[in-house]
Amino acid sequence: MKVLKKVFLSAMSGLLIFGLLGFLELYTPSSVEREKELRIPKGKTLREIALMLKEEGLIRTPFFFSLYGRITKLDKEIKAGIYSINHPITPLQLLRSLKEGSQETLRVVIPEGFTIKQIAELLEKRGIIASKEEFLKLAQDEDFLASLDIKAPSVEGFLFPDTYNFSPQQDPKEVIKVMVNNFKSRWPKSFSERAKELGFGEYEILILASIIEKETALEREKPLVSAVFHNRLKKGMPLCADPTVIYGLGESFKGHLTRAHLRRPSPYNTYLKKGLPPTPICNPGLQSIEAALYPAPVPYLYFVSRNDGSHYFSRTLWEHNQAVFLFQTLRLKKQEENPILLPDEARTSVRDRSDKASE
Repeated sequence: MKVLKKVFLSAMSGLLIFGLLGFLELYTPSSVEREKELRIPKGKTLREIALMLKEEGLIRTPFFFSLYGRITKLDKEIKAGIYSINHPITPLQLLRSLKEGSQETLRVVIPEGFTIKQIAELLEKRGIIASKEEFLKLAQDEDFLASLDIKAPSVEGFLFPDTYNFSPQQDPKEVIKVMVNNFKSRWPKSFSERAKELGFGEYEILILASIIEKETALEREKPLVSAVFHNRLKKGMPLCADPTVIYGLGESFKGHLTRAHLRRPSPYNTYLKKGLPPTPICNPGLQSIEAALYPAPVPYLYFVSRNDGSHYFSRTLWEHNQAVFLFQTLRLKKQEENPILLPDEARTSVRDRSDKASE
C-alpha cells in the first residue's frame, strides 16, 4: 500500500508540476521588441504553426501550445492570413487571435484599364490571393460565372477598378464576388435604358468602354474618343483600335505594335474585322462607361496622338493625314534632340504612322 501511495503521490506531483509549467507557459507574454509580421499559410497544422511561432520568438514551448489548442479544439478554427504582432502577447492570447482571425487587412488599388491577368498578378503580389492561376481559372469558370449572373466568357470588364480592403490569402471566389458586386452597384438602371436607346446591349457598351479606357487616360477626351467609335460604327467603318489588336496578341506582344501584327487575323483585330471585339479588353472605370453611353455630339472619325498623352481629332481623312504628318515630324525632331525612348513610344499607335489600313 505504501508503494502504491508513493506512486500515486509522485504521479500527482508530476501532474501538478506539468500543469504549472503549462499554465506558466500559456500565460507568460513574449517580449516583442519590434513589430512582427506573422504569416499563417492555409493548410498548416497546429504543430507546424507552433514551430513557426517558436522560431519567431513568440512562444517558448510548442508542445504546450499545441496541447492546449487540441484540448480546447481551437486547432480546428485557426484562420490563415497575415497577423501584425506589435506588443507583448501570451501564447493563449496568440492562439485566440489566430482563432478570431484578428489579422491585418491589405489595401489594394485596382487601376482603371487593368486586365484580369494584371489584376490577378497584383493580388498575388500583395498576398491577397495565394495563386493567380486559380484566380484566372475561376474568372473563366462557366458555373462560377453563372452564379454571378454573368453571361460572358469571363469576368473581364466586370471587375470594377477601385480601392479595396481584403484579408490576406483570401478565397479568390470572394475577391471576385466583391469586385463584381461593386461593378453592379455602379451600373444603375438608367445605364441599361441609355444603352437600349443607342441600340446597344449592356455588354456591348462595356466592350466599347474598355476600348475607350485603353485609348485615353484624359477624362475630357473620353466622350470625344467615344464619338469617333460611335460614328465609325454607324458608317460601317472598322474601329482600327490598336488596344484591341494588342489584347488579341496576348503574351506575344512585346511592347511595339508592327504592321505584321495588324495583318494577323484575330477576333480582336479591329483593323481587319468590323464592329466590336467579342469581349471587353480591360476593366474600365466609371468615366469610360459613361463616355460610351454619352458620346460627344461631334462628327469626328479620326484621332492621332499629340505625343503628350492628348489627341488631335479630325473629321476628314485629308485633315487626319495632315495631323499625322505634323505630329510624326514633331516626334522625330524630339527624338533627335533627346534620343531616349519615351513611354508613349512603347505602344506606338498605327494611327500615328499612317492612315487606317482599311481606308
